Amino acid sequence: MAKLYFSYSAMNAGKSTLLLQAAYNYSERGMSTMLFTAAIDDRAGRGRIASRIGLEAESETFSSGDDILARVTERLASGPLHCVFVDEAQFLTEEQVWQLARVADRLGVPVMCYGLRTDFQGRLFPGSAALLALADDLREIRTLCRCGRKATMVVRLGPDGKVVRRGAQVEIGGEDKYVSLCRRHWEDEMGRAAPEDFIGFTGR
Repeated sequence: MAKLYFSYSAMNAGKSTLLLQAAYNYSERGMSTMLFTAAIDDRAGRGRIASRIGLEAESETFSSGDDILARVTERLASGPLHCVFVDEAQFLTEEQVWQLARVADRLGVPVMCYGLRTDFQGRLFPGSAALLALADDLREIRTLCRCGRKATMVVRLGPDGKVVRRGAQVEIGGEDKYVSLCRRHWEDEMGRAAPEDFIGFTGR
């Protein structure tokens, strides 16, 4: 039975690499796929998914008003489709996540989504919130904080290289603009942990 999958992580954990590897595995076996990425993120060029290690592939793009279910249904009319892949899935709308769930449930095509869980202020993206609620299978892709702990959060850097604590939820960028941190160091960088809160505490 087809499922809706959501693989999530902080920035620079290799989400696009894993997506492209999985899509390649399908094509290597003669199976057809359909790839989507957010139109808003054109760092690799419009309609392209690229990883930091040099892998890339052409893809469809989606914007907030697109009916992804209709597009997949149209694609199925031309022949078999074995999997749908979605990069930058945090930019999906809630309705689009429901559409992808229907691709799995009603069209019988597995859907594999890859994206961020939270923004630089520690808040869920709308698409990620819907995927966490609806996906059949949740998978965390791990990356490390500077301290060696698992990174679960991300901070945004301004032009001066300093951490930005306010701003729009969406601002496209890569390693030049975002740094992944563990929760403890994210809280320190965001100024949320006052030193006086820990007076007398000797733990690490």
